Amino acid sequence: MMKSLVLASFMFILSVSVIAQRRSPEINTYTDEGAGVGPGFNQGNMFVGGTLNIGYNGYDFNVGGSPEVGYSLNKWFDVGALVNINYTSERADPSGYFNNDTRYRSFNYGAGVFGRFYPLPFLFLQVEPEYNFVNYAATPMQTGTTTRYQTQAPSFLGGIGYGRRIVGQSSFYLLLMFDVLGDHNSPYVDPYTYAPLPVIKAGFDVYLHPRRK
Repeated sequence: MMKSLVLASFMFILSVSVIAQRRSPEINTYTDEGAGVGPGFNQGNMFVGGTLNIGYNGYDFNVGGSPEVGYSLNKWFDVGALVNINYTSERADPSGYFNNDTRYRSFNYGAGVFGRFYPLPFLFLQVEPEYNFVNYAATPMQTGTTTRYQTQAPSFLGGIGYGRRIVGQSSFYLLLMFDVLGDHNSPYVDPYTYAPLPVIKAGFDVYLHPRRK
């Protein structure tokens, strides 16, 4: 199921990007006519926004949000910081294939930084190291007794996305990432198998001092 979800997500991002290129080949999605991408600090390159993320692979479900603030260094790179809140659940599996018939729940909050590299106008790569504090709850169906515990863990999300970005105006994007660090306490791994969960984010940013078109 997870492989199918990942494949479908990549195909969706690719198809949207191809359609966008065909419909608007003249649009410069890097920058507004090159304004504000020179050396030195420029307030017009600062942006605020955030993402909503969701992940599902048949037994695991993840939803959350991440407000962010960032800066466009030039027409290829964005950097910034974010905070996040996420909720993850895994339903019990009586067969014992996905878990030992135990329902898992987790709620986490944390902070991190991110970097985005645009090798193409519509395509970008993102890395996102984070540190999260996690509250877990596990309920075996045989007993119905819930055990709760708290922990913390680093994460290193990496992935690929599609987006339209005009420096000094606004941007929107779709993003697929995985936690490549794989810490067992990470909120982005399966609590039973420790397999990485797909994290799909949809986000937008607006620049603090928008330039005229």
